[in-house]
Amino acid sequence: MAKNTKSGKSTSQLLIEQIMTKVATISQNIEKRGQSIFGQGNLLTLDEINDYSLEFLELFVLLLQADEKVDRRGSEYKALRQFFSNFSQQIQIRGGNLEEFVRYIHFMQEVFLDNLEADDTVDFHQTREILLLLASVFNDIILDVFHVYLAEKERTIQAQQEELKHTSTPITEIWDGVLTLPIIGTLDSSRTMSVMENMLSRIEEDRAKAVVIDVTGVQAIDSQVSHHLVQMIRAVGLMGAKAILTGIRPEIARAITSLNIDLSMVSTRSTLSDGLKEAFNLLGITVHAADTHRL
Repeated sequence: MAKNTKSGKSTSQLLIEQIMTKVATISQNIEKRGQSIFGQGNLLTLDEINDYSLEFLELFVLLLQADEKVDRRGSEYKALRQFFSNFSQQIQIRGGNLEEFVRYIHFMQEVFLDNLEADDTVDFHQTREILLLLASVFNDIILDVFHVYLAEKERTIQAQQEELKHTSTPITEIWDGVLTLPIIGTLDSSRTMSVMENMLSRIEEDRAKAVVIDVTGVQAIDSQVSHHLVQMIRAVGLMGAKAILTGIRPEIARAITSLNIDLSMVSTRSTLSDGLKEAFNLLGITVHAADTHRL
């Protein structure tokens, strides 16, 4: 992209000369625009904005000095790309968004364009080549930032989904040998496998004899949900424990009946409290209310 111009200098050399001639003005303009975007929301301090602006100019000049053509596989370009990736991640961590960051990159490009427009020593051909060079580099930078942002977003969503799987179905040992598993929301194949794996591990680890599965938080039962539920109940039995199903509301009972689901092998109770009593009876445990009467 950095072709030799009529003056014998490459486009990169011309752009470097422009930057070095007015480096103070360019740096100041970039800092001002950075303050207008990041300073008002307290995303970056004034010193941080100044440091980022100077680091960008240094890396950009190094990129231009490396070769007559911008090498996107070279270490200089990788360093500039890494700079913007780290910069954008820092902005996102502090509550900023991608739109603000992309706007800042556009402002950086505009600073060079304004400087180019004010330079009457550069002819039309040279101006055209510099414009093409700037557009190529900054467009690539914006694309890289988008890729980093989307990759980070995807990692965050996956982490949240994994966390939700664990927090939405907490398995608790309510008593020696008695586990409770409240199910909230919908059971899909992925979530069922995750819950089942954790549940079977806890049955083995705690030597559980009874698992109270509470479906009070399940809004609706369809054939798929019921299939996953039966899978979990059978898995409990294969581990030598007894499954007790609680929290079946009238509408869910009607849905199970209409789907011809056979739960005759499962102990069912209307409430979690009744389910726990059934589990205690199974273990031969009798629970009495504490005598709070004081003499």
